[in-house]
Amino acid sequence: MADYITHFPGADAARLGLFGICGGGGYALSAAKTDKRFKSVATLSMFNSGRVRRNGFADSQLATVQQRLQQASNARAQEQAGGGILYAGDADMTDAQIAALPFEMYRQGYEYYWRTHAHPGSTFKYTMSSLLDLMRWDATDQIELIGQPLLMIAGSKADSLYMTEEAFAKATGTKNKVMVKIEGATHIETYWVPQYVQAALGNLVPFYARTL
Repeated sequence: MADYITHFPGADAARLGLFGICGGGGYALSAAKTDKRFKSVATLSMFNSGRVRRNGFADSQLATVQQRLQQASNARAQEQAGGGILYAGDADMTDAQIAALPFEMYRQGYEYYWRTHAHPGSTFKYTMSSLLDLMRWDATDQIELIGQPLLMIAGSKADSLYMTEEAFAKATGTKNKVMVKIEGATHIETYWVPQYVQAALGNLVPFYARTL
């Protein structure tokens, strides 16, 4: 994105800020570690995709890491041999199945992405073989390389809050960092509930004004 946006007339390459929501927050942290064209970085409801694919949400699948890596390896071998592409994450869940999910983020996430805010072209699918890359990736690896100002925002009731807290604690390379908890908000609610969106903007706007 830094490559792309700097070609726009009027874009100030010396004042690029980086903002990531959910999984994009994890990728934003990863980019900011080494790309110093980004002068400050903020995240909202950061989701560490690699850790969750590797360990399961809230580290609930630690016992099956090797089994799932073998599945991904087999899928890659099948693709390279000219066989079909295997997908993960593709399911058409009923309301009852959604309600039975063990984590609020997933319950609200399926409701949000498949019901209230669904895009007709979107799916939850990703290739099984892509887990070979994702499961060895982690948003917090070498996070101490972030020297830029850092703002991390998450809901106080988000069951994904542990990811923001871990990343923030490990980001020891910047002396200009702030973590904000939006009182009462869950992960998905920070996307669309007006009072929580305004709370996030109330921190993001002055942060970028100060750092850019």
